[in-house]
Amino acid sequence: MTRTVGQVRPDVEEASHWLAGRVVRTPVLRSPVIDELAGARVLLKAENLQNGGSYKMRGALRAVGRLAMAGHTGVIAQSTGNHAVAVALAARQHGLAATVVLPVDAASTKVDRARAAGARVVFAGTSVEERVAVADGLSDESGHPVVDAYDHPDVIAGQGTASLELIEDAERAGTPLDALVVPVGGGGGVAGACLAAAGSGIEVYGVEPVGCDSLARSLAAGVRVPVAPAPTIADGLRPSCVGELPFAIVRDTLRGVVRVDDDEIAAAFRLILTELKVLAEPSGSAGLAGALRLAPDRDRQRTVGVVLTGGNVEAALVARLMAPRSADLAEEGAAA
Repeated sequence: MTRTVGQVRPDVEEASHWLAGRVVRTPVLRSPVIDELAGARVLLKAENLQNGGSYKMRGALRAVGRLAMAGHTGVIAQSTGNHAVAVALAARQHGLAATVVLPVDAASTKVDRARAAGARVVFAGTSVEERVAVADGLSDESGHPVVDAYDHPDVIAGQGTASLELIEDAERAGTPLDALVVPVGGGGGVAGACLAAAGSGIEVYGVEPVGCDSLARSLAAGVRVPVAPAPTIADGLRPSCVGELPFAIVRDTLRGVVRVDDDEIAAAFRLILTELKVLAEPSGSAGLAGALRLAPDRDRQRTVGVVLTGGNVEAALVARLMAPRSADLAEEGAAA
């Protein structure tokens, strides 16, 4: 039975207590260069350093752990990669079988990670609808439940613990957050952020790639609006529609959605690598791209928290994003 928003809300703190010692309490990073560019104090939660390479481990471990305690012997998941990797790792920890459904164009890094964790990998088309259909069919055949990547209360609660830790760490450092920025795919992470920030006065923003903006369109329409996802380097932010439960949570609590293009995501990726010395995938870098678009407060320096959601990225893509652009090369040639 699907739980209501009110029932999900207390689960973030409960999930945080349960996950303590089971996941990495990842560091919060800061760069003077990024602060200057943003016109704000920017605190970045390095979930790219999480087990499995992304914050998806939090939701997967919480959901799979509860299913294991309920007596299930296997789980099924579908995603573009990070959630599948996380479910595979969580299933291995709990001694469950795992089958993950990935798109045919999934990044080989994520495919290899899922297989290394012991999961059976099944490929299905390029759209979320194709993957969902295959996952549901496998569930019907095996009797194993599907751990949805974002439309699942335990996954949302688990994902929300990353934001909760960032809020807590910022308060301990004497720099409480004024705003919190989270990339949006199916909406589980930003829904968890809204729950974690409830009652705090912190403004929560989602970030979507241009053309993959189901949440922004849904908020404008008041109902969920599917999109035909546009091409983007942020492969984890391409669902065709925001999840039902995430939308129910964020529709009245989210301050807004920032749309960013691939150039902005790539620029944020380079900033994270060169200034913070850590590797975040483009989907994880989108949060910083969105934070850089927020207008600074002219009266005071705000503190903006950003969740760097993951770091599983192909070496070839890293090389391409870090290569000097043709315009830069032309300028260097002219200067010479």
